[in-house]
Formats: sequence, C-alpha cells, structure tokens
Amino acid sequence: MNKFLSWPLMALALSGSVLLTGCNGGPKTLYQWESYQPEVYEYFKGETPKEAQAEALERDLQKIASTGKTPPPGYHAHLGLLYLSMGKDDQMVQQFRTEKTLFPESGQYMDFLLKNAKTGDVK
Repeated sequence: MNKFLSWPLMALALSGSVLLTGCNGGPKTLYQWESYQPEVYEYFKGETPKEAQAEALERDLQKIASTGKTPPPGYHAHLGLLYLSMGKDDQMVQQFRTEKTLFPESGQYMDFLLKNAKTGDVK
C-alpha cells in the first residue's frame, strides 16, 4: 500500500478511537452523594429545620440503597447528629453504629460521640 494512502487511514482510525473513548460515560463514582453536601451546608447555615434535613437524608438513603451504592463517609454520622439534636437517641445510636461499620476508620470518633451523647456533652 502506498505510504501516502496509509497516513489518512491511520489518522481516521486514531480519531475514531478517540471519539469512542470519549463516549464511555466517565469514571464510576465510589459513593452516591444525592443531597448530602447541600444538606450539610444548610445545617451549618442553620436556616432549614433539622427535621426536614433528616427527612431529606433518609429519603436519599433509600435512593442510594435502591441503586446498590454506598453513601459517602460522614453521611450516617451527620444524620446521627441531626437525630441527637432532635432528641431521637435510638436513631442517633443506630446511625453512629452504621457509620462505624461502613467506615471503620471513623470508629474512634463515633465511640467518642456515643460516649459523650450518653453523658450529655455533645452539642
């Protein structure tokens, strides 16, 4: 084959492979975030009732579970803190334990929060 004819074919093949590679949909995410980040922002602004935030996070947990994904680190801990502030101690304990199970590196902090919640030192 003529070397002048092979150059355009090679360029065409290369550009085709670049186009196909660009259409793969991007990398898969490790966690499913849903509205977690905006809810944390609202929590610190203090403008949204904690009950509404907890409801939104619980609703998102159902979505995340239905897709077989995992919520990000801190999701259950934040939900636990919301329940603590609402006086729902059983749900708070459940969320802290779930955080500790999903992310063992948070164990010491979850134990600290659980211990201080029992003594009333967590605000």
